[in-house]
Amino acid sequence: MAGSARRRDGHVTQERMLEEAMAAIAEDGLASLTMSALAERLGTSGGHILYYFGSKDLLLLAALRWSEAALAEERRALLSRRITAERKLDLFLRLYLPRGPRDPRWTLWIELWARTPGNTALREAQDELDRGWQEDLESLLTAGVARRRFAPLDATARSSELLALLDGLSTRVVLGQESGRDARPALQAARSAARLLIAPYDPDTAEGNGA
Repeated sequence: MAGSARRRDGHVTQERMLEEAMAAIAEDGLASLTMSALAERLGTSGGHILYYFGSKDLLLLAALRWSEAALAEERRALLSRRITAERKLDLFLRLYLPRGPRDPRWTLWIELWARTPGNTALREAQDELDRGWQEDLESLLTAGVARRRFAPLDATARSSELLALLDGLSTRVVLGQESGRDARPALQAARSAARLLIAPYDPDTAEGNGA
């Protein structure tokens, strides 16, 4: 593993560090992730990692940004697919929720959430990443209304409400409160909430309102 992580000059790339950090969190949890442990996994030194990231907090934030960037690409691909708005919404829910208690992205989110009140940089980063999800969900809902798949709604309000609920469900999954290691109950709860918040288009109601 260490050999594949090194460039020809013997240094480990930043992306490889982030990838290995996420893998370590998934395997052993966040508490066991230290600079020395990560350096040992990569076959490099803790000083080399600190040279690029400066501190463990900044490494964790970079790892979260790296993970979220990949998900942003998946969201863009999802929004461009030629499928129904209902199907897009269901896939969006799946993409947002953790895959289980050891999901490294959500483990990072929960850790960094606890640190944001006293850290402006972390708070700004959180707002930026949250805004990407919010804007994409608003776009999905707005398109669904325009295509008469969803009833008329306030896309901003509904997106905020649904994402807040998804955050709560995701936290329960990571803490092991959703049927142990099974994330499926959270997905079912998310689908039920989405059905309550986002009504399907009803032509009879629309005609009665003059639409």
